Amino acid sequence: MKKISIDQIKDFRSQTGVSVMECKKALEEARGDSKKAKEILRKLGALMLEKKQGKTAKEGRVESYIHLTGKIGATVVLFCETDFVARTQDFKNLCHELAMQVAAMNPKDTKELLSQPYIRDITKTVGDFLTEEVAKLGEKVEVGEFRRFEITK
Repeated sequence: MKKISIDQIKDFRSQTGVSVMECKKALEEARGDSKKAKEILRKLGALMLEKKQGKTAKEGRVESYIHLTGKIGATVVLFCETDFVARTQDFKNLCHELAMQVAAMNPKDTKELLSQPYIRDITKTVGDFLTEEVAKLGEKVEVGEFRRFEITK
């Protein structure tokens, strides 16, 4: 097994936001290759999401986003398991990103939202992005209702 330096772990953690131990494990498994390690974390996030399916997400946050023009906006309700996670900056950022996605892409329902290309990285879907965030947060996360508003007159 390749020895992974503290600096590699710190750098990888700053890129992913995942815990130090998970970063170390992923980097070790990928033998220091950060691209492979990110894929390992993505799979880990999917496993975590699968394990969390039986849990109840009854806490959460309502987030709004108004585009710079002031003519397009969106609100999103995002659920998680605990109020502790709902108050974290990572969860707040996730809510904001999803509200921006809804404003930009106007999905009809949750299924369409999760299958859309993520606006900040079109190489992945919103569902992929959400899975990565679940790995960071360590809790079940569910998209509740959302709505997009636009001035069209």
